[in-house]
Amino acid sequence: MESFINEVDFFKGNNPEEIAREYGTPLYVYNEDIIRDRMMRVAGVITAYPYRANYSCKTNTNLEILKIALSVGVNADAMSEGEMRMLQKAGFPSDRIFYVCNNVSADEMRYAIENNIPVSLDSLDQLRLFGEINRGGRCAVRINPGVGAGHHEKVVTAGKKTKFGIAEEDIDSIFDIAKEYDLKIIGINQHVGSLFMDPAPFLAAVDNLLRIAKKFENLEFIDFGGGYGIPYHKLDDEKEFDMSSFSKEFTKKLDEFVKEYGSAPMFKSEPGRYCVAEGGVILGRVHSIKQNSGVKYIGTDVGMNVLVRPSMYDSWHDIEIISDGKVVARDKDSMEKVTVCGNICESGDVLCKDRELPGVKDNDLVCVLDAGAYGYSMCSSYNTRLRPAEVMICSDGSVKLIRRRETFEDMFRLYE
Repeated sequence: MESFINEVDFFKGNNPEEIAREYGTPLYVYNEDIIRDRMMRVAGVITAYPYRANYSCKTNTNLEILKIALSVGVNADAMSEGEMRMLQKAGFPSDRIFYVCNNVSADEMRYAIENNIPVSLDSLDQLRLFGEINRGGRCAVRINPGVGAGHHEKVVTAGKKTKFGIAEEDIDSIFDIAKEYDLKIIGINQHVGSLFMDPAPFLAAVDNLLRIAKKFENLEFIDFGGGYGIPYHKLDDEKEFDMSSFSKEFTKKLDEFVKEYGSAPMFKSEPGRYCVAEGGVILGRVHSIKQNSGVKYIGTDVGMNVLVRPSMYDSWHDIEIISDGKVVARDKDSMEKVTVCGNICESGDVLCKDRELPGVKDNDLVCVLDAGAYGYSMCSSYNTRLRPAEVMICSDGSVKLIRRRETFEDMFRLYE
């Protein structure tokens, strides 16, 4: 692919240079149409049975994006009281939120209970705590299916080396605690990990969870988690996740389960990244170009405080160069090997190393692709730098500010 930005008309006729000048850099820019399209895709993964996609909102909690999710009919997962409150602010009713908690306090759990938000417990201790503060309540339990998947060990959320879920050998203890506190187990859920392009590990976990589900009577839902990947190497023509083939294989497994179980509970999944990653980019300004020991460094204002994934996970993000408002062509003769870095005082503040990019000049824009997921939601004010603004390229082509840039007054306000 020569240019993702041009191929999908990401800016819908707007000049990215003008957007950057108006709102400043670094700047998160989202495309409403792409986000809607991806959310509609995950909403239709299963059509033969009752099914609901739960958008994992930790990927991006901007209120405007949550409102898009609400409007296209997907539900949402929340991992904290803050996320529950953001979803409520966006208009989600309680029955369309699923609180999947991990090592939380009684007060946070009580918030979900008092707001009638379904809760999943991922340890026997947390299940017991739920029973102590909500005897006779209804809840789900998170099972560790023994199979994990993901692009980095830090995003694998199942298997033998993870803090998440209740092991299969402890299922009898689930029933014991439920009986002690008169709890009704209405659902089970799992999550194998984030960003898999090969569906085999996920489908193996589906098999395992469906086998485990047969140990539970009258389940109202089974939640298979998420993690569908996106092509982060799209400029090198990496293929998309084959959602159509995946859906067919997934449905076959559900057919077999329903036939044996005798009924079809609500089936769920928890896509996050897939919904928003490709719908967001970061525009950053080139402020410095220099050579050090034979390495050409492109210095930008996209620091690890703005996008931490490359520093934390060694993640790849394609980068396009914009000069005078136009994408610079990736001609073979103009390509050169460079290292693109940010403005944070850390050696690890690097977006990419030894990347082949077309000639870059001072004041050009770098456009970091696939930044809609785990981008702004993981931003920080490290080095006391301000969090960036976020804008939306709306379906009608208008540009809308959906979160203003942080100010120093905002920082000082916490000390008042």
